[in-house]
Amino acid sequence: MKTVYITIVLILTSIVALNAQDRKNKSIAGIKGGYNLSAVSFDGTSETEKLHGFHLGVFVESYIGKHLAIQPEILYSQQGYKIVDNNATFTQKLNYINMPLMLKMYPVKSFFLEVGPQIGFSISHKETYDAGFILYDTSEEFEPNNFDWGINLGAGFKSDAGVSLGARYHIGQSDIYDDDKPKNRILQVYLGFEF
Repeated sequence: MKTVYITIVLILTSIVALNAQDRKNKSIAGIKGGYNLSAVSFDGTSETEKLHGFHLGVFVESYIGKHLAIQPEILYSQQGYKIVDNNATFTQKLNYINMPLMLKMYPVKSFFLEVGPQIGFSISHKETYDAGFILYDTSEEFEPNNFDWGINLGAGFKSDAGVSLGARYHIGQSDIYDDDKPKNRILQVYLGFEF
């Protein structure tokens, strides 16, 4: 499966390199941010409760044809998950710096589809366990892996004024921990503004 993702990255890089010499369209920078609804998939069979958060960052959209663009991004992202069991709740909040590289396809002028790989680096985390009784509450630390990667799929609308509204789903491919194969799953809804 990793070979497929590496192949996608190489193809995207080749497209950019081949079109860089005679790129007639402009590159546009902007800011974007929005809402995260994150969870974790364990062993590909079960998923945790969702956790609310947000993401915020910058992007550059470079057109490589009339209907295609490449969009690298740098985003701060609040992620994590919740496990509720027997009136007790374990919550882990994970903060990442994520770097997606999206291929955007515009079948019509104002609507786009997007797909691409993403790498992320864990910068902080916090765990809480609420048993409903102060005596049993704790804040034990579970150290996540520092590196995360996966694939993003999304769609959205872009106005002539450069305002984008979109939704994206991240399918994590690396394990957050060494046990039980936990992988990030994130639904994002965002607004983007061109400079």
